[in-house]
Amino acid sequence: MLPDAFFAGPGLDRADHLRFDEEELKRIAQSPAARELVWSEGLPSIDQDGRLQLQPAQDPQLFLGLTTDAPIFSPLQDEFADAWKAFGLLAILDPADSPTFAAALSLARWHARHLFCARCGHLSDIVRGGWSRRCPACAAEHFPRVDPVVIMIAEHEGRLLLGRQPHYPPNRYSALAGFLEVGENLEAAVARELKEEAGIEVDRVTYVASQPWPFPSSLMIGCHAMARSDELTIDINELEDARWFTRGEIQEALSGALSASFQPPPRAAIARTLLEHWLQLDEADSAP
Repeated sequence: MLPDAFFAGPGLDRADHLRFDEEELKRIAQSPAARELVWSEGLPSIDQDGRLQLQPAQDPQLFLGLTTDAPIFSPLQDEFADAWKAFGLLAILDPADSPTFAAALSLARWHARHLFCARCGHLSDIVRGGWSRRCPACAAEHFPRVDPVVIMIAEHEGRLLLGRQPHYPPNRYSALAGFLEVGENLEAAVARELKEEAGIEVDRVTYVASQPWPFPSSLMIGCHAMARSDELTIDINELEDARWFTRGEIQEALSGALSASFQPPPRAAIARTLLEHWLQLDEADSAP
């Protein structure tokens, strides 16, 4: 069974039909039941139990959706923490709240970066409960963008290729990744990125899982590929190092063993889901 990627899942009922009814949105925002996220240091706050902190709605600019008890909103923000500062918080965030966390953070960041119309430059207005902006001057409507990113593990003779970038914590290795380019499908993007960053050619590219990544707003598309050889040519502009790791090394790293040869990706990263999935497949294939 495929492990769920962090941030993935249904989250709130997004109640799309309400986004078109401005009067109804105003009504529910002003209701005693309405709640909004509490923010702190550029991130939605969580309580000691790892749940998102909510308070009575005071500045309900962004409509996130409905629970069985209340409409949930978020205020606008203008400062945000980066992914590395967020990892400590994400380590204790309840997975059930992670889709709402991701949606709120991505949506708030998009508004902070897109105040003005991309067509004419006029200040735009928030509409549809925060799920788009409309220009009062030229009537252009702009929607939150999602940037697709392929993230992949390459396999060769029972080993996986992982790399590290210079800004990673010491000894951390993770899956290679890169943005999908215009006119490219997933398979081509996976092959190109692995060729560019590690110098290997691959085939049999398969999709594994996806994950919203709110730093600032990407869709991580997890894939697996088979390498034709294990000879690496590392692009030092992209990677500090890349290595092949055995199944045993990956098992040790994910278990947190002190003897592990590398530090694995954190729980919130889909790279960890890819490693967990690969180990599960390997165990299934070796079962009697």
